[in-house]
Amino acid sequence: MFNSFSKTIQAAFWMTGTIVSFSAMAVSGREISFELDTFEIMMYRSIIGLIIVLVISTLLKTRNQITTNKLSLHFLRNLSHFTGQNLWFYALTLIPFAQLFAFEFSVPLWVMLAAPFLLGERLTNIRIISILVGFVGILIVTRPWLAGLAPGIIPAALCAIGFACSVIFTKKLTQTVSITCILFWLTSMQLAMAIICAGYDGEIALPSSSNLIWIIIIGIGGLLAHFCITKALQLAPATVVTPIDFCRLPVIAAIGYLFYNETLDIFIIGGAIIIFVANYINIWSETRQKVLKVNG
Repeated sequence: MFNSFSKTIQAAFWMTGTIVSFSAMAVSGREISFELDTFEIMMYRSIIGLIIVLVISTLLKTRNQITTNKLSLHFLRNLSHFTGQNLWFYALTLIPFAQLFAFEFSVPLWVMLAAPFLLGERLTNIRIISILVGFVGILIVTRPWLAGLAPGIIPAALCAIGFACSVIFTKKLTQTVSITCILFWLTSMQLAMAIICAGYDGEIALPSSSNLIWIIIIGIGGLLAHFCITKALQLAPATVVTPIDFCRLPVIAAIGYLFYNETLDIFIIGGAIIIFVANYINIWSETRQKVLKVNG
């Protein structure tokens, strides 16, 4: 029992790193948006990420794991993530932090919806209930019946779909490809995509020395956040990790309120809670089934 409690505390520590990293990346993205467009942000982020991946893989002697196996699947995964991340950075400039993060919590719902078609997974009754409950939460967050869809809502919703497709393709890749390989192609392919998109007009802006820190935070924050989530999931089940991850919402809402004069919208918080409950219903059900199989 003590060992289990200790692992939960360790998982909470790693999830704190995730919350700080994602929040810092959101603030940095908004601060740098006045100087760089989303493609330029992605380009500099990918450069920093690629350097980190190459250095760490060299130190850990895992560079031999980088192969051209499943290259087309890598491309689909990175095209999805690149599209989603660009839309995320764009939406940052248009809607409150909390509203964007609420949309992010809908990613598992889109994964559940697409999994039967792309992964061959069964759409169970519990998953159908989770999806329906989750989309009620999304409607509350967006409230299209008030004054139509506000600017930034559509990019935020589409970024969640892009991230969901990325999750599905990543799940396929992890069956045969190492994490080092996935991260190498993530940073290198998205660097190429960003250079093409940022330089199509023949001009690529350089960050000023005063804003360079925001680019560094974005570059490190993304990789660090996903590393922390992975470590947390290695120590504790998703039923423990997911509620901790949800703490991102009040944290970013407080940052938006204190530093960017964003209102604490009860509908956004309430809708996000419903989305969280929808995700948790499915996670609890999946975990319970695994326990029953082991005990049975």
